[in-house]
Amino acid sequence: MPAARDPKRLYTAAERTALFLAADGCCTMCGAELQPGWHADHEVPWSKGGRTDIFNGQAACPSCNLKKGSNGVKLRKWQEDGLRKFLGTQNDFLAVATPGAGKTTFAILAAKSMIDRSEITNVFVIVPTAHLRGQWARAAAREGIQLDSEFVNRSQEKASDFDGIVATYQSVAANPLLWRKLACNPRRPSLVIFDEIHHAGEAEHLAWGTALSEAFSNAHRRLSLSGTPFRSDGKPIPFLNYGPDRRVVPDINYDYGMALQDQEVVRPVAFPAMDGEARWRFASEHPMSQKLSEADASTIAAALKTALDPGGQWIPSVLSRAHEELNLMRQDKPDCGGLVVATDQASAHAYAEILRQQTGDDVKVAVSDDPAASKIIDDYARGDTRWIVAVQMVSEGVDIPRLGVIVYATRVRTEMFFRQVVGRCVRKQGDEDEMCARVFIPSIAQLLTIAAGIERTVDAVLADEESKVRREMAEDESDPRMLPRTTEVLGSSAAAHAFTINSGEAFEEAELLHARRLGQQAGLPVGTEPSAIARLLRLSGGSAQPGAAPEPPVQQTRSERKKELRELIARKVGRLSRLTRKPHSHIHAELNRECQERKIDQATLATLEKRLLILDKWLQSA
Repeated sequence: MPAARDPKRLYTAAERTALFLAADGCCTMCGAELQPGWHADHEVPWSKGGRTDIFNGQAACPSCNLKKGSNGVKLRKWQEDGLRKFLGTQNDFLAVATPGAGKTTFAILAAKSMIDRSEITNVFVIVPTAHLRGQWARAAAREGIQLDSEFVNRSQEKASDFDGIVATYQSVAANPLLWRKLACNPRRPSLVIFDEIHHAGEAEHLAWGTALSEAFSNAHRRLSLSGTPFRSDGKPIPFLNYGPDRRVVPDINYDYGMALQDQEVVRPVAFPAMDGEARWRFASEHPMSQKLSEADASTIAAALKTALDPGGQWIPSVLSRAHEELNLMRQDKPDCGGLVVATDQASAHAYAEILRQQTGDDVKVAVSDDPAASKIIDDYARGDTRWIVAVQMVSEGVDIPRLGVIVYATRVRTEMFFRQVVGRCVRKQGDEDEMCARVFIPSIAQLLTIAAGIERTVDAVLADEESKVRREMAEDESDPRMLPRTTEVLGSSAAAHAFTINSGEAFEEAELLHARRLGQQAGLPVGTEPSAIARLLRLSGGSAQPGAAPEPPVQQTRSERKKELRELIARKVGRLSRLTRKPHSHIHAELNRECQERKIDQATLATLEKRLLILDKWLQSA
């Protein structure tokens, strides 16, 4: 049973003076001279029953006190730097940090520091989803800050035994004047924390930005958080600073690329790219068939919708492959889990049923319409079952550190959403966590480009593009923004593993199988990501290719040689299309002009070889 807390939380001015004099004006932990804003610290933490009196008090500089924490929190460098900057200014503050870096801890310790300095008496946390309310309240309670996660607008007033409230952006938008009354009382100054503030800039939530401005413009301090760097080309989000290019300027930035270099916060991630053939027809037209890797701007939406249809062969085969990988990873990490991100609720339930039939496991589904969804996610996070399927409830903010495998089975193709999903599986579980996460993706150009650059240090993602594509992905397919014509799904082939992207490099199946065999021979854990082994072999100058190079054919006819070159050209055109997002037909037309020929099937052997040289040059430039 926890110790009873002293009803008195803050030291009086007289007690602070006594602590300052007793310490001779120096920090009792590091000996540095105390500066304005020093902390009156509880030696036995108040949250653990420590008394608020001079016998349990000590003078401390903010850095030492925050490093100490009531639970022995060890701050990361970005958190220390960010807290120093935040506490050293009275301006609005934006912290951008990758999922798993500790944004919540950073914000709570900032609030704790301001409470200890008697600068504020209330904390208000505004979050995008109801599920996050309990998560924030539990995290704050560990530092002795009690937040009401059940508050509703009709309550009108905060109970006196709470230090603040966790509410949703939607609740604030419903009654901004109430929140202005709660958070802007000059006699009870407040810190307002906005979690994942970029949501207030999405087109469908622009009213949230107006409500935030009305509700909190007179609050004592405001701290905004985001896990995704972003930019607003629409109505600016209140309380943020913008550069001349309309990009949001963070006060502290710690993204995935930086965290990966530190090797303390996040895991590496590999992206198995799954190709396959999709078959569909537009109304009143002939059936069409195309590989996902060959889809261009005019067909990508239809091809992806067809591949993700649960009645075809593609998605069941991807789920089966992902389950095999998860089972291998669980040999090293028995509670490792998998997540399937679906486009809509109907698909989510269908994918869960496919997994049940393939695995015999009880697969849970978390969708926003289900009142038990938050409990389902919490139970999964604390348990050891293999799979959970969700629509968007776990795309952002939800903490499930044991996730190691994700199947990206949604039609949303924006960089912001993709990074948010990937962020669910990159959080390391302690220093001994050497796992490489896997995110299975359709082999389409947009996602391949994002995956290849996921480790790059980024400073902007277009929020307007996020809103635009979300609208295009709307379930109402009669909307001309989605598809120009009604799409009839005919079927899809089983998925083929085209390659895996790791650290921006692509590794094909034969190379991965060879690398996995070498890893097993070397005694590496069976769940070791084979692309990581293959990459090390490349870096070391060794060969990751199986066996010796094959001998060339004894003799080829000219027809056979030209057919082989045309196939190679087609593969290179496909690769260039993925990199440049140009349709295949445009690239072939440019090649025809360069070689002064009308069609590739009329090309001579010499000009086919010239086409290859031109393509190699274009690929190098791309």
